[in-house]
Amino acid sequence: MMKIGTALLAGLALLATVPAAAQTPAKLPYPVKLVTLVTHSTPGAGSDVVLREMIKYLERYIDTKFIVENDEGGSGAKAMARVAGAKPDGSMLYATTPTYILTSLLSKPSRTYRDLEPLVNTFTDSEVVYTRADAPYKSLNDVIAKARASRGRWGVSNPASLERESAEQLKTNAKVNAAIVSHDGGGDMMINVLNGTLDMGVGEIDEIRAQLEGRKVRVLATFNPNRLPGFPTVPTVSELGYKVVVSKFRGLAGPKGLPPSLIKTWEQAIQRVLADPEFKKSYAEDDLVADYIPHDQYGPFIEKFAADSGNFLKTAGMIR
Repeated sequence: MMKIGTALLAGLALLATVPAAAQTPAKLPYPVKLVTLVTHSTPGAGSDVVLREMIKYLERYIDTKFIVENDEGGSGAKAMARVAGAKPDGSMLYATTPTYILTSLLSKPSRTYRDLEPLVNTFTDSEVVYTRADAPYKSLNDVIAKARASRGRWGVSNPASLERESAEQLKTNAKVNAAIVSHDGGGDMMINVLNGTLDMGVGEIDEIRAQLEGRKVRVLATFNPNRLPGFPTVPTVSELGYKVVVSKFRGLAGPKGLPPSLIKTWEQAIQRVLADPEFKKSYAEDDLVADYIPHDQYGPFIEKFAADSGNFLKTAGMIR
């Protein structure tokens, strides 16, 4: 009896040492062997970084393989058209951000956000204002003062990005004369921030982390509603007196006609992925906030975001 009890205790002790990844529930079945996650982002930009980290954990919970492909061009128009024309079998999905809505509103491409099926949301991301470390600007108010005294130059990643909308809203709210300069991606913008061509850039923590850690740039403020846990001394834009609050959603969409069984699989998988302790540690370090929105709520969320963005763009005279 003692030997059985000792063996049982030893077995339980051994089980406790098994890594968390090995104790995950059985993988969810999936109809295809390979899933391509398409992003309009350039390599190393926000969506690209988030997707490449997330697929490590998706493969723990879904019985398939994942790859990420960067389909750049037209601020998301090329990627949207590609995914909209794919089979609705789960083999190809699109990484949604506000860019795919803003591109649809500003450029009116052949395929728009309405030609894709919103699947689930995963995160809310941060939008920050930053400048080079040796710039004369010690605060966002210094950048605003420069734009009041002479024409400021503010950088954004592309013409149809949430960064551009954030900068346009700040410009309007602060009543300053600033040129909003768009780029092909966050990397190109960073070059112009570092060489002093731009007074400031608007971007995401993930995109500028290497320069932050190298002490080449400084964060001046965040457009988020609250201060970032990783940067508690950095004020929000609204704290500084400018009524601009912006949060960036990150999710997935697919071709129209995704089967209900596939949608259910993704809803289950994303909840497991976001709850994974190892992944939680990873995305918390990147100042990403888990923000799961299921399929039946994600469509209305996207439509509301599009309506609100359309109203701002019309008010700002950017669309008719």
